[in-house]
Amino acid sequence: MRHDSIKTAVKVAVSMLALAGLVATTGARADNEYKGYTLRVKLIGGVQYEALYTRIPLWEKETGAKVEIISRKSHFELDRELKQDIASQHIDYCVSSNHTNFSAQYPIFRDLKGLFPATYLSAFAPALLKQSEVKGQLVQIPRSTDIEALYYNKTAYADPANRDAYKKKFGQDLAPPKNFAEFTQQATFFTKAPNFYGTQFPGKDEALTGTFYSLLVANGGQLLDAKMKPTFNSPAGVKTLDWFVNLYKTGVVPKGVPSYVWDDLGNNFASGKVALDLDWPGFASFYNDPKTSKLAGNVGVVRAPLGAANKRPGWSGSHSFSITKVCARPEVAASFIQFLTSKDSQLVEARLGSIPSRVDAQQAIVQEFKTKDDHFMADAVATFSQAAKEDSFTPPRIAQWNEISNALWPELQKAIIGDETSQQALDKAAKKVTDIMQDAADQ
Repeated sequence: MRHDSIKTAVKVAVSMLALAGLVATTGARADNEYKGYTLRVKLIGGVQYEALYTRIPLWEKETGAKVEIISRKSHFELDRELKQDIASQHIDYCVSSNHTNFSAQYPIFRDLKGLFPATYLSAFAPALLKQSEVKGQLVQIPRSTDIEALYYNKTAYADPANRDAYKKKFGQDLAPPKNFAEFTQQATFFTKAPNFYGTQFPGKDEALTGTFYSLLVANGGQLLDAKMKPTFNSPAGVKTLDWFVNLYKTGVVPKGVPSYVWDDLGNNFASGKVALDLDWPGFASFYNDPKTSKLAGNVGVVRAPLGAANKRPGWSGSHSFSITKVCARPEVAASFIQFLTSKDSQLVEARLGSIPSRVDAQQAIVQEFKTKDDHFMADAVATFSQAAKEDSFTPPRIAQWNEISNALWPELQKAIIGDETSQQALDKAAKKVTDIMQDAADQ
């Protein structure tokens, strides 16, 4: 969807690398220290990830090692491949791309504590390092992070007629919502279906599960309790699901919402048909590029509004790198990961719109955008970085997360379209999740 703008940014990043020269990896203690060694790796593939991999020859030249990329697949394809590797007990590589929301499913990765110097680890946002742990073990180093924030259509907010009508009706100035009560009020106010809608949300798959979960936490609820029993069918859960149900029932969101995933949301907002869009950092450059968006120059972004518990939605996750337990030279693998997650490496991806996991890279990319007078991207990165620091939380880091999601979202969807009440839908989903967790306990 965003490939045109990403390809342009990739070309820029590659050009900058040609000028930058070699950047030494602190993971290697001497030039050519690993000469003759071949490091086998599996990496997530896709246009938005390729710019970072152009730096691999720099690490090879510095260390003397060679990198053999034995797999380069999409996130979900790589997930399936890792599970096949685990089932067949065929692990013949040292490094793999990973993700904090999936990592609990993979018992093949080692604890990284002790492999990396404290000075290196201290550069990362502490919350992201904590989220990179599974059962107390640091099984991955975060590469970049995703978290929700609220994009808004500045044209709708700046319209004098809208501003006057809102002030007259509510006695308040029209400004991006601070909480979900204001969010709902404004989304309803802006809606002029079928040409313009107040907001939207994903209506199926993990996208719906995660969006529900994020607002559930903001409203004071949780998916599971400390004993791994479902608690999302609580009053907080019903209140949360009712929010989605009511928006759909009253026509504040498009009728197609039950079939929407992220690309649908992105295209809708970029077309100028939606006022408020709770979405990911990767859309920032897409929304503000005149080649891909009618809103270019008229997009704003703020942190997500506060929920009923005075918390912000903060469903989050980080792409990451891990080292397998069978790796014979973990110090080489650690050197490779340390190079790919250095400040300079993270800046390559940040120029494409990703949010660095390192605090120094977050600060540097904001300053770089300001120097280029790209104030929107500077504000966007600063906003998402602050959200990642203060608001982020992951789904339960357990191997059953995918099963839980697949049990939950169809019931959420049934409530949204009116086939079940919110309580009925959540109770049915809770029964399914109880069975999933009981089966896991019995194994």
